[in-house]
Amino acid sequence: MFRSRSKEEKAATDKVSVDFSKQTRDPEAPKGRPTPKRSEAQTQRRRAATVPTDRKEAAKRQREARRSDLARQREALASGDERYLPARDKGPVRRFVRDFVDSRFAIAEFFLPMAVVILVLSMVRVPVLQNVSLLLWLGVIVMIVIDSIGIWLRLKKQLNERFPNEPKRGAIAYGLMRTLQMRRLRLPKPQVKRGERP
Repeated sequence: MFRSRSKEEKAATDKVSVDFSKQTRDPEAPKGRPTPKRSEAQTQRRRAATVPTDRKEAAKRQREARRSDLARQREALASGDERYLPARDKGPVRRFVRDFVDSRFAIAEFFLPMAVVILVLSMVRVPVLQNVSLLLWLGVIVMIVIDSIGIWLRLKKQLNERFPNEPKRGAIAYGLMRTLQMRRLRLPKPQVKRGERP
């Protein structure tokens, strides 16, 4: 157990260590992953150092990140900044649809004020005014339907001409829903004036 090694055993171990030292990795051989940039490596180290240790801290950071994202989205909705808009408002097709709708008068955008007036007329106890209010309801609905069909046809034609190869699914419905909102309440805020064609 504590005896000294024989010469043969020493020679065998020396031979093995020499063999390993001579086997070097080929410099041209890939190492399996790209070398990260210094900035990326530093970011990863910082992120590893700032990982929260408990659930409360993690939840707090997540809430703060969500708040900052929502604030950025609100600013983008007000300014029209494409980078931070919600997914439903992003892209050149949706931007064109917004500009197309915002550049025109639509009867549907006046629906809420007209509905209030008609509702007040229908509450008056005079039968003639109540009949007039019913006719106004019918007239407003018919005008909105006709105007919406016209917008739908024109918008579809413009989208097919300008964006033949881009997906347009849901774009027309997006535009028609935008016509139902009053211009000053629309989000993202209108970027074109009335009469200014996109």
